[in-house]
Amino acid sequence: MKRQSSMVSESVLIEKLNQRDQRAFHWLYDQYSPALYGVVLRIVRDEEQAQDLLQDIFIKIWKNLDAYDAQKGRLFTWMLNVARNTAIDALRSRKTQPASAIRTDEENVHIVDRQHNTEQPNPEHIGVKEVVSQLRPERRELIDLVYFNGYTHEEAAEALNMPLGTVKTRIRAALQELKQLFKS
Repeated sequence: MKRQSSMVSESVLIEKLNQRDQRAFHWLYDQYSPALYGVVLRIVRDEEQAQDLLQDIFIKIWKNLDAYDAQKGRLFTWMLNVARNTAIDALRSRKTQPASAIRTDEENVHIVDRQHNTEQPNPEHIGVKEVVSQLRPERRELIDLVYFNGYTHEEAAEALNMPLGTVKTRIRAALQELKQLFKS
């Protein structure tokens, strides 16, 4: 399930991004925005907010690219964590607003501009869910909670009544397994 690329290797892409090559950044956005949008939407459950957050996420990626360390993982994994953390932060800040500031679903109006094809595919449409479904059940459950539902490691440990260390170990193992599955 390798990503089709008209661009060059990830190391060359990162080099171009560090040189502030806007074409490389546009390519990065085109290739990864659907996947990141899907993850953000699963966490915040609001299309308009997810679209706004996606823009914020790519600004953070552009401004903080020097924080990416290729020794710690792939660029997509780093971007996924930026997206997930941004969405969780937005969700938490929304929880701290007074009740009168929170709109109900009946008050929300979602307008989709079909002429400009603004709908973004979610992870199910790009195959991420299919790959995650290949994980062992205990690992899959944690990935679903943490990456698709926005739980922190601590919240997942509490929800599953399991030690935090076990949660972190299983998530790390699941990510390693996913890395291998995506390579094949």
